[in-house]
Amino acid sequence: MITTQRKIWLSSPHMGGQEQKYVEEAFSTNWVATLGANVDGFEASITSYLKEGVHVAAVSSGTSAIHLALIVIGVGKGDDVLCQSLTFSASANPIVYQGANPIFIDSEQETWNLSPELLERAILDRIKNHKKPKAIVAVHLYGMPYDALAINQIARKYDIPVIEDSAEALGSEYLGIKCGTLGDLSILSFNGNKIITTSGGGALITKTKAQKDAAVKLATQSRDQAVHYQHSQIGYNYRMSNVVAGIGRGQMEVLKDRVLQRRANYNYYLEHLKDFQELHFLSEPEGVYSNRWLTAIRTDSYQTRERIRLALARENIESRPLWKPMHMQPVFKDCKAYVNGFSESLFETGLCLPSGSNLSENELERTTNVIKNTLLR
Repeated sequence: MITTQRKIWLSSPHMGGQEQKYVEEAFSTNWVATLGANVDGFEASITSYLKEGVHVAAVSSGTSAIHLALIVIGVGKGDDVLCQSLTFSASANPIVYQGANPIFIDSEQETWNLSPELLERAILDRIKNHKKPKAIVAVHLYGMPYDALAINQIARKYDIPVIEDSAEALGSEYLGIKCGTLGDLSILSFNGNKIITTSGGGALITKTKAQKDAAVKLATQSRDQAVHYQHSQIGYNYRMSNVVAGIGRGQMEVLKDRVLQRRANYNYYLEHLKDFQELHFLSEPEGVYSNRWLTAIRTDSYQTRERIRLALARENIESRPLWKPMHMQPVFKDCKAYVNGFSESLFETGLCLPSGSNLSENELERTTNVIKNTLLR
C-alpha cells in the first residue's frame, strides 16, 4: 500500500530568490534570445568562481557542451574516444554524434570513477592495434572528483586530451583545484536536478579564448562574419538563452550554500546509518572535497538494495539505482570495453538517496527511518 505522505524527491530544483529579478530584466529589456546581459553575466560569474584563467561558453545543455568539446579537439568519424563506463549516457552519446567509437573504461574502487590502471591498459592496447585514442572523457561521479593527477599524467604521457565531465561536480575540488578546470576542456550541467540549475543548460570551459570563440561559433549555427547568412561549416543551435541565463545568475549567488546543504545531507545519512554493516558510504580521499551532489551508498547485495528502494517507494520517497554502466547498455553492446567488474557490482548494489539542498530534517528523518526499519526486519 502506497502512503499518502508528501513526496520526497531525489534532487529537486531549489531557487535562491534572485533568479526572478534577472529573468524579469530579460523581459523588460526584450532580450530573450541567445544574446544579452544575462548570458554575459552568467559566463562572468562562472569564470569568477572557477578562477583558473578559464573561458566559459554558456550553452543549452551539458550534452551539447561535450559535443562542442569533441569538435574543438578534432574528434571525427572513425576516431576512438575512451569514456568512463559508469556514467549517464550523455557522457557517451556525443561521441557517436561525431561518428566516433566510444570505448568504455571501468571504475576504480576509491572514487568509483575512471580506473587509471584500465585507462592506460586501454591506451596501450589501442596503440598496439594502430589506433591511438583521440580523447578521454572522464567523469566526476555524483560530485566525487576522479583521480585527476593520475588521469592527467597518463593523458600527457600519451598526448591525449582530457574532456572533464563535471556535470555533477560544480563546487567540488581536487587538491584545492576546482572541478571544471581539471581537463583540457571541461563541461558543466545546469539540468533541473543539478546542484544549481537553469532548468536546462550547460557550459563549456576552455583554456583559451580561441577555443571559446570556436565553440560559440559552432553553437550559433557556425554563421560566418558577413552581412548576409553564410555558413562554411556545419553548426548547431546550442547557445543558452538570455532568459535561462538569468536563472543561472541567481543560482550562482547561492552555490556555496547549496554545496554545504548537500554535504550536510551526506553527513546526516552517515551519522544515522553508520552502524548498519549492510551499507557502505563513499568517503573522500585525501585532498578531495566533494559537493555530495547525490548521497550514493553501496549495499551488501542486490536483494538488500531492492528491499530499501521498494520500501522507500512505498513511503513516497524517491531513490534510484546507480547509473547502469555504458558497456551494459543495449545501444552500446557492440562497443569495446575494458572492464574489471566493479561498475557492474556498483549498479547491482548501489542506491542514490534523496539529496536535494531543500530537504528538511523531517524529510531526512523519514528517509533514514524507512531504511533503518527495513534493515532491522
